[in-house]
Amino acid sequence: MNQYKRMTPGKRRPVKTTSWGRVAKWYEGVVGDPDSFQQKVILPNLVRLMDIKAGESVLDIACGTGLFAKVFHNAGAIVTGTDISPELIEIARKDAPETLTLKVAAAESQPFVKSASIHKATIILALQNIDKFGAVLKETARVLKKGGKVFIVMNHPAFRVIQGSSWGWEGTEVQYRRIDKYLTPFNVQIDMHPGIAPREVTTTFHRPLQAYIKALAAAGLPVTDFEEWISHKKSDSGPRAPAENVARNEIPMFLCLVATKL
Repeated sequence: MNQYKRMTPGKRRPVKTTSWGRVAKWYEGVVGDPDSFQQKVILPNLVRLMDIKAGESVLDIACGTGLFAKVFHNAGAIVTGTDISPELIEIARKDAPETLTLKVAAAESQPFVKSASIHKATIILALQNIDKFGAVLKETARVLKKGGKVFIVMNHPAFRVIQGSSWGWEGTEVQYRRIDKYLTPFNVQIDMHPGIAPREVTTTFHRPLQAYIKALAAAGLPVTDFEEWISHKKSDSGPRAPAENVARNEIPMFLCLVATKL
């Protein structure tokens, strides 16, 4: 599914927020799919990296439908999940235990969370869709305890460049990733649910990796770990299947930055 499909001129709508609340039901279906990237790639890798201990406090910033917050809670953490979208928080509250706190709040402002109270924070597939990302990181630093960690999961900005990257082929032997632009930051409107009418659009932001690392350092959150994650998809038929599988195993589609509060 190409969430970065270019909009047709004349069909764009003005967007005041980058919240995905307007397509909350559709997004619930995407995240809830057992074969989704969220469930097959991000969740198991993130749980492994976070190594949650019973009683730890975890803040899931831009928690969306609450998928990850509920897993953290089941691991024994004391969890707060926040999202700017009331629609997504309403979905997150379905089947959520009473001990899981879910609140409506912007990523850059967490008024429900005390300073220096959080052991581990997560920002999962959200920072790339937020304009004032530096403010989000500074707020994250505020709520973290000394030595606390933030785990930031993103589409890989070096290989998934919005309207600036694509797959290419050399015959049927080699599939490669074409990158047309990377260093220059820019933002663009994208379809929130491609192929479904009426169209809903939002704004997403491309930034090079150095922009995030520098912003983390400025917030007092130097990077202490880093991983790149590949797709779980497999091709099992057709003449191009072997090359597709090689490319998937070599070119990561996601990354996780881990930063620790000084």
